[in-house]
Amino acid sequence: MPFARYGVLAGTLHGYHRDQPDSQGRWFHVNLDVDAPAGRYHCAVDVDSHKSNVGVQWKAFTLDAASLGPAAALVPGYHDLAPTPDSGALDYLRHPALVDHSGVLFRRRPPDWLRDLLGLFGSRPWHAGSNVDAAALEEILEAGRRILVFGEPFDDAPEGDLGMHNVHQNQGDPTGSQWWAENGIWQDGATVTQRTDGRYDVFLNKFSSQADRTDGAGHPTA
Repeated sequence: MPFARYGVLAGTLHGYHRDQPDSQGRWFHVNLDVDAPAGRYHCAVDVDSHKSNVGVQWKAFTLDAASLGPAAALVPGYHDLAPTPDSGALDYLRHPALVDHSGVLFRRRPPDWLRDLLGLFGSRPWHAGSNVDAAALEEILEAGRRILVFGEPFDDAPEGDLGMHNVHQNQGDPTGSQWWAENGIWQDGATVTQRTDGRYDVFLNKFSSQADRTDGAGHPTA
């Protein structure tokens, strides 16, 4: 079944750090420290997969506040969001401001002129690469910025710990995977930071095994 709780944390970015590499030099998350009235939240954003044959894809672009809907106006703190189009929830495949119909996948970062040209036509292609490449997320992270982190709040953390996880696409996982049961629409995660001009920089991320087309339950379609 979809997440029991899904929402967005609105706060101020205190800082960020990458995972400590394991014995093989691997690391999988960029970790955000976000200040909100209840305290400091830890938010883990996936930039790689623990499965060697599954990588992370990502895209980054800028939106005006109106394109984000109700979420842009939320006061600091964690807010539950209903999995519906008008609640402020995100859906990579259905939200008008997030959908990309280009069908393009870049294996490396395109030049600035091509990114600008694609932007004119509303094309927001996925990028693929290593965890270091996906750490392009860090380009929109600036201490002191207002930040919105969409995903699932921790419900199994030690008492007093605050945080968000599943900050990535949360639908389209294949049949037989351990995440199949959590597929759902209008419950996707994202990292969004506000610029000085009032617009928002958006970072979306998904696992390469997740489908780009889903049914009403968030399951892959052919």
